[in-house]
Amino acid sequence: MVDYSTLKSIFEGLLFVSGDEGISVKTIAEVVEMDVEVVADVLRDLEQEYIQKSRGIRLAEVAGSYRLTTVPEHAPYFEKLAYSPARTALSQAALETLSIIAYRQPITRVEIEEIRGVKADRPLHTLVAKDLIEEKGRAEALGRPILYGTTKSFLDYFGLPNIKSLPEPHIADGDDELEERTKLLFERIEGRQLSMEDIDKEM
Repeated sequence: MVDYSTLKSIFEGLLFVSGDEGISVKTIAEVVEMDVEVVADVLRDLEQEYIQKSRGIRLAEVAGSYRLTTVPEHAPYFEKLAYSPARTALSQAALETLSIIAYRQPITRVEIEEIRGVKADRPLHTLVAKDLIEEKGRAEALGRPILYGTTKSFLDYFGLPNIKSLPEPHIADGDDELEERTKLLFERIEGRQLSMEDIDKEM
């Protein structure tokens, strides 16, 4: 039998890996093989623990599912982090995720992960924070997962008049499509950075 402290830790991990889409009490109950009522009690206890101990995260119930959120009062710090000059560059993971969304939108997190073969929660958080992607509705599938698409800021960032202006990848036999599309976006970034450097020199 799992002790109570370990149980809360397991719940916390399940909430974390569920990301923005959250996880229902029923699903948690099925995973840990416990009664729904017991799971609900543990979640309420976890919710109160975050508040009483002034933790930096909160537990929120949205549309019947629970998910981890941040403390609203801390929003100014998150904005500073998102727009910090030290974080302007996109990581390889974020760029790959952005490439998939740009060329396949609207698309769900699960579909992105199937293409990349790894979890996409962190890259998605980064891209949303940088206003490069946004929620475009919900898919007509089990659980109504979030559909992601690019934003106007994405077009501005890459100097594109519209999404149809994305460079078409030249796929040869044996070439990896994701790698080619990621490379094209890298070239867009490099071109943008060079243009900014030219402007700085003129000033």
